[in-house]
Amino acid sequence: MTAKTTQDSQCLITVNGTVRDFTGPTHTNALDFLRGEGLTSCKEGCAEGECGACSILVARADGDDTRWTALNACLLPAAALDGQEVITAEGLGDRTDLHPVQQQMVERGGSQCGYCTPGFVCSMAAEYYRPERAAPIGTLPGIEDAGDQHCGPNGFDLHALSGNLCRCTGYRPIRDAAFALGTPAVDDALAARRDRPAPTVVTTDLSRADTPTGQLGRYRRPGTLEEALQILSEESEVLPLAGGTDWGVEVNIKGARARSLLAIDRLSELRQLDVTDTHIEIGAACTLSELERGLQGRIPLLGKLFGQFASRLIRNSATIGGNLGTGSPIGDTPPALLALEAELVLGSVARQRVVPLADYFTGYRQTVRQPGELITSIRVPLPLSELTSFQKIAKRRFDDISSVAIGCALAVEDGIITKARIGLGGVAATPLRATATEKMLEGRAWDLETIRAAARVMGEEGTPMDDHRASAEYRRAMLASSLERFFATQLQETNRLKGEGK
Repeated sequence: MTAKTTQDSQCLITVNGTVRDFTGPTHTNALDFLRGEGLTSCKEGCAEGECGACSILVARADGDDTRWTALNACLLPAAALDGQEVITAEGLGDRTDLHPVQQQMVERGGSQCGYCTPGFVCSMAAEYYRPERAAPIGTLPGIEDAGDQHCGPNGFDLHALSGNLCRCTGYRPIRDAAFALGTPAVDDALAARRDRPAPTVVTTDLSRADTPTGQLGRYRRPGTLEEALQILSEESEVLPLAGGTDWGVEVNIKGARARSLLAIDRLSELRQLDVTDTHIEIGAACTLSELERGLQGRIPLLGKLFGQFASRLIRNSATIGGNLGTGSPIGDTPPALLALEAELVLGSVARQRVVPLADYFTGYRQTVRQPGELITSIRVPLPLSELTSFQKIAKRRFDDISSVAIGCALAVEDGIITKARIGLGGVAATPLRATATEKMLEGRAWDLETIRAAARVMGEEGTPMDDHRASAEYRRAMLASSLERFFATQLQETNRLKGEGK
């Protein structure tokens, strides 16, 4: 590694065009760093990535170009921005020269108390500069048409704001401001920045004392996977860190501190997406947003999952490998990947092995992953079953934790179910396959009678418990009804396609 391991090691971050030296403890998040630099547009609301008041723009690689990506600064270690470019609301514009997003927020009355406004502005700016956003500006949709509105007449994806909370319920004028945005001007510097490569990922090695305790903390970003695996094999206390959307909450809310962090989120070996004749291989450090763009609908079941996974702000950071690596029984990706019969590739200095996801979880937040091992990729076998469903039952429609999650993948030939795979989350100490229901479905007709019989079996899968999210009885009811919802949805889709063919 090129960085020297001393307390004097530099961490240089370009913020609003100015290079700044981060000198704080390694657990410091980007939000606290920026506010310490006097950039107080970043606000702390929830400190766990749910409100978006801390949203910032970071220049991320998009092929050979750059994509302005909105991230939660409260979850992002400041050290993770070493060598990177950041824009805050102050860097977008000021009172004498407002950015187009800021101007529309003013004209449409999008700012209420103002606390959340800078975060909204940064998330809106990321969508404003999204390369795929292209549509002529037309008449704004009426309120009666906006219930499930996804994109406005200008191509603005309103779900880009799903991670931003307005406590004054000023969503209508904020939406109006978003849908009134045009395209960036020809002299827009941030738009022009997209056509140049993103900053290179630099190796980092910082050792800093935690001010209250004096304990020395270390943050490292190795240059290669080989280096990362070597560190993992030699140091038992090192904590691998990818998107930080889970660990950041532990740091902010519980005061967790790691003696040694190992950043693996930008390792190129973990960020590949390969399609072969037998499987699709997904790098473990790919973020959910990158996968959504990269897969381009190749795995429909994951396509149904992405929009229900937290918010755009979280999906811009959260990695698929991290979601599996935590071993959580309520992670969103395991039920879908179990239904897809996914396999995990585990790498270490000594070897590489492939483990079926169905065999990966061994207990509550426990897995077969051994010390020194990393999830390097996820393999989804081909061909895919044609009938799929992902259902997430939660208290909120978006940006919430599952009470129950169900992934289904069925193959049907000549009206007979030839293959059934169902993954469940939130109904046991681990994600699991609904094997009894699968067995009940296979070999039977794809009709309502079969579905109702299987639903009774499905309601008995797992070992649901009562907690603050849902009762065991409710979870069983949701399991049982999920198959009927799946069947009804598929029937509606079939009828729709037949109608289009007339």
